[in-house]
Amino acid sequence: MSKLEIYVKRATLMGISKAKIVDVRKVVVGNWVRMKCQFGCGGYGECLTCPPYSPTPEFTKKMLDEYSQGLLMQIENILPADEDKVFKKLRKTVAELEREIFLDGYYKAFGLTAGPCSFCRSCDLSKPCQHPRLARPSMEACGIDVYQTAKNCGFSLEVVKSRDLPCSYISLILID
Repeated sequence: MSKLEIYVKRATLMGISKAKIVDVRKVVVGNWVRMKCQFGCGGYGECLTCPPYSPTPEFTKKMLDEYSQGLLMQIENILPADEDKVFKKLRKTVAELEREIFLDGYYKAFGLTAGPCSFCRSCDLSKPCQHPRLARPSMEACGIDVYQTAKNCGFSLEVVKSRDLPCSYISLILID
């Protein structure tokens, strides 16, 4: 068992459905992903953790080269009525785990979450982030192909075909 397995256990104790230490080379980045944010997500340009403010796919690819491992996490079967609450909890969990990993000596630890940030009612784009300790860009905002990455790492993630069906969220903490 690797030293990092303790974070898998911590994640599940914090309410994460599945967690796994993964090889960062399994993380897939594509330029098309960011286009889906721009042309398909209502959060585009609305907060500092989303495009065009988030790291570009080109930057993300370079950044991933500086890491060897990550903690991939999934929260499954989120009902639409619980989505906002779970979304915020996931973001807080990622920030808390990132800090814990950092304090344990993995000083490069950096978390990536899912979807647009929801800590503020609306993001004041003219000022620095009001929640820098909690807010992190989403994997998709940085160009990460979440579906292929999940598949590469043995996680099941399907397209949700109706807004009234349960969904799942994936997050990643980069570790080296």
